[in-house]
Amino acid sequence: MKNKVNIIRTTTFLLVSMIMSFTFTSCEDQFDFELPDSNSKADTVLPSANFTYIADIDDFKKIYFSDLSSESTMYLWDFGSGVTSTEQDPTYTFEAGEGTYPVTLTTSDANGASDTITIDVVVFEPEVPLAIIPVILEPSFEDNTLPDGSGDGRDSWKNSNLGGVIQINTSSSVPDGGQAAKFPGAGDRIGYQEIEVSPNTDYVISYSYRLEAAGGSCTVAILAGGGFTTQAETDAAIIQSFTGSAEAYTPVNILFNSGANSTVSIYITNQGEEARVDNFTADLQ
Repeated sequence: MKNKVNIIRTTTFLLVSMIMSFTFTSCEDQFDFELPDSNSKADTVLPSANFTYIADIDDFKKIYFSDLSSESTMYLWDFGSGVTSTEQDPTYTFEAGEGTYPVTLTTSDANGASDTITIDVVVFEPEVPLAIIPVILEPSFEDNTLPDGSGDGRDSWKNSNLGGVIQINTSSSVPDGGQAAKFPGAGDRIGYQEIEVSPNTDYVISYSYRLEAAGGSCTVAILAGGGFTTQAETDAAIIQSFTGSAEAYTPVNILFNSGANSTVSIYITNQGEEARVDNFTADLQ
C-alpha cells in the first residue's frame, strides 16, 4: 500500500512540473517577441525633398516632374490653384502658358517625418530656329555666277551617273539673263543639283520651262536626299514633281515638305522633244 501511494505522488509531481515548465516557457517566448532587439536603433535619417522638371518637346506647357527626394515613401505635390498630386513623378500642364509657377513638393516617411521644398518652374515657349533658305548654284545657267566668279552656267548641274551634261541655249528670249539650259530631244541629258534644307519645312522651288515642239514633255522632280546614281533610286525618292508640255516659257511652282531630310535634289529630265529650262529659285512657303 505504501508503494502505491508513492507512485501516485511521484506521478502527480511530474505532471505538475511539466505543466509549470510549459507555461513558463510560453510566457517567456511571448515576452521576448514583443521587446525590441537589444541592438536596434532609432531612425535618425529624415526625409529630404527635391525634384527636377523638363518640358515636353512638342508642348512647352506640359511639364514632366521627376522626384529626387531621399528617405521618402509618400509624396504630395502642389501646383497651385488647388491642384495637387500624390504620384511620385507626375505630369502637369500649365494651361496659362508662359510664366513662373511655384511648385511645392512635400515628402514623408513611414514614421511621419516630412520635408518640403518649393521650386519656381519657368514655363516658356522655345524659339523656333530659322529655317534654311536653300541656295541654288547657277540658278539661271549664266556663266561666271559661281560664288568664286567662275562657272560656265552648268557646272553645278552635273551627275554623269544619271545622264549627259546639259547644253546651254543663248537667246534674248530666255526668262532671266542671256542663257538657259537646253535638253536635246533624245532625252539623254539631265540636270541635277543637291541643295541644303531644314527638315520638316515647307518649301517652294520655282522655275520656267518650254518645249521646242509639241509631243514631248519636261519633268522637274524634287528628290529626298542626295548621292543618286541610278534611275531606280531617283524614282523611289521623289517627294514632288511636275511634268509639262507647254511650247512657250511657262512659270512653275513646286511645293513640297522636306520631311526628315536635310538635303534634297533637283532632277531635270525631258522626253520626246527639245526642252529648255531657266530661272530657278528656292524659298519658304
